[in-house]
Amino acid sequence: MLNAIRTLTKRDLTALFFAIVGIYLAGVVPSTEIAWVMGFLLLTVFLFASEAVTVDVAAISVMVLLGLTSLLAPWMGLAQGLVPVEHLFDGFASNAVISIIAVMIIGAGLDKTGIMTRVAGFIMRIGGTTEARIIPLISGTVGGISSFMQNVGAAALFLPVVSRISARTGLPMSRLLMPMGFCAILGGTITMVGSSPLILLNDLILTSNRALPSDVTPMETFQLFDVTPIGLALLATGIIYFVLAGRLILPARASEMLSGSDTSRYLAEIYGLSSFDLREVRLRADSPLIGMNVDELERTWQIRVVAIEKGDGLRVGAEGVDRSLGMAAGTTLGLLGSDEALTRFAAANAVDVKPELDLFAEAMAKTKAGIAEIVIPPGSSLIGKTARDVWLRKTYGLSLLAIHRGGTQITYSQGGVRNTPFVAGDALVVHTTWTDLTRLGQDRNFVVVTTEYPHEELRPHKVPAAIIFFAITLTLVLFTDLRLSIALLTGALGMILTGVLSIEEAYQAVSWKTVFLLASLIPLGLAVEASGTAAWIAQQTLAALGDVPVWVVQAALAALATAFTLVMSNVGATVLLVPLAVNMALGVGADPAIFALTVAIATSNSFFLPTHQVNALIMGPGGYRVADFMRAGGIMTILFLIVALIMLNLVF
Repeated sequence: MLNAIRTLTKRDLTALFFAIVGIYLAGVVPSTEIAWVMGFLLLTVFLFASEAVTVDVAAISVMVLLGLTSLLAPWMGLAQGLVPVEHLFDGFASNAVISIIAVMIIGAGLDKTGIMTRVAGFIMRIGGTTEARIIPLISGTVGGISSFMQNVGAAALFLPVVSRISARTGLPMSRLLMPMGFCAILGGTITMVGSSPLILLNDLILTSNRALPSDVTPMETFQLFDVTPIGLALLATGIIYFVLAGRLILPARASEMLSGSDTSRYLAEIYGLSSFDLREVRLRADSPLIGMNVDELERTWQIRVVAIEKGDGLRVGAEGVDRSLGMAAGTTLGLLGSDEALTRFAAANAVDVKPELDLFAEAMAKTKAGIAEIVIPPGSSLIGKTARDVWLRKTYGLSLLAIHRGGTQITYSQGGVRNTPFVAGDALVVHTTWTDLTRLGQDRNFVVVTTEYPHEELRPHKVPAAIIFFAITLTLVLFTDLRLSIALLTGALGMILTGVLSIEEAYQAVSWKTVFLLASLIPLGLAVEASGTAAWIAQQTLAALGDVPVWVVQAALAALATAFTLVMSNVGATVLLVPLAVNMALGVGADPAIFALTVAIATSNSFFLPTHQVNALIMGPGGYRVADFMRAGGIMTILFLIVALIMLNLVF
């Protein structure tokens, strides 16, 4: 028995725990319907916490299972399905989902104009080179931007900006990225369109109104700037926290991004690439490499082939160098590696080493190609795949040199770098052409961190159009009663019609993973509310708390939301907890809308672990470890709860 338990994985033990809890709850809940809804809740939390599947797949699975209850109701002991099938897909047409799609498109439009580069220049002009001035400027700017777009989008936009500032000021990235990331999350609480939970909140309130007792006044929805005092207080708290305590809590390890003359030093300190060189060699007729392909050569000698000429034209960049290409007498190779590895290679393989680049001189010039750093963002389709799986060099034009992950480095000289599955937040060092790197700037699978390379701004001439339609959108939201989704879509459509974005780029700008996650969870929230499950949980929670002041109940709810958002998406936590919050408020005589807002704000309190998308994004480039988040994020979590609860009660 003990041996069997020892063989169980962590996921198995987690599943066993949730199964035991589910069986116990089935015996204590007041109805069969609530028992099944509790089962679906536990399944959802388990799938999110264990990452057995991705969160969007988990949400879709739960939605489909809820739909199947209409067919299986007689065998489940139910009179009807938990969610009417005609309302199962209402989430895809909800105001919240359409609003999020539009916000993503508007944010991408602002990015395409090169506004971020101008912002970086402005920050450096007025911030100088001191950490005490740079941190408030970067963090405050990102916080303001994230109040009108998704916080992970704002952080991704500013990652190369911070890289540029770090390169020019000499301040380590590890001192700048965490304040920027935390304030991007905090900035999402400034307006009702700054984060997915707040966008979703009004829809959840309207859903909850249908289940309110007849003697209870329906809740009013929140306007765009109703939460602004709370969000500004939280953002100011985060900035002050890092200015006063940054020297004590932020790591000072070297993590400057690749830039000009600092490249060699950066590679040596962070990736162990103490030296690298680019050489051109030509295979002699007696070379043992003849008949060998690129893949075999690289694995054997731990060097990278970045260019090939076989008599049929230069092969460089995306779709140029194929790992299956074979070698023949007279083949010329452009090789990248350490001086030692290249010397050893030349001595053993009967090749002529040219004193300097000849055939590849133009293609490999510093103005055409070089070393760059990119990050795998949350939501990238490359997560879980290796460089070999996706044919990274052939598909994207990237020759992978090293991966930086949570304080550890995997380099090409060690071997295995191309067989390592990517995870969110991985920082990749690659050799690439600047043309390919510019193209990757439009690919949602990557965030290009390196900024100091020859390239042109994408569409600076479209800045006026982008600003005009952003202003039109803001005006519609602020001064009309137009539905939020329509107001935001007006701005998104304007960006497309004026050429700020193409329609293809607009589609690419949307995180469909987020869309399906949000839309698929809405039916679960409906089931929790309509079945009476939320009311039952609220009663049990209040009974456990006993006779305590209202603010204690509110604080307990905020702490519960904080705990949920550390192990699951903030959208999922909001959908599950808003119905509970409404019922808890009714139980203690408080305003249910304020308790619902408490949940939507508290689900942004995700600093203690790098589980939030923004934290995952900055972990690799900043060289952070989990302990760094626990140290800095632990204090921030407590400050967030205190300031949020005080401001909620002062404002409302």
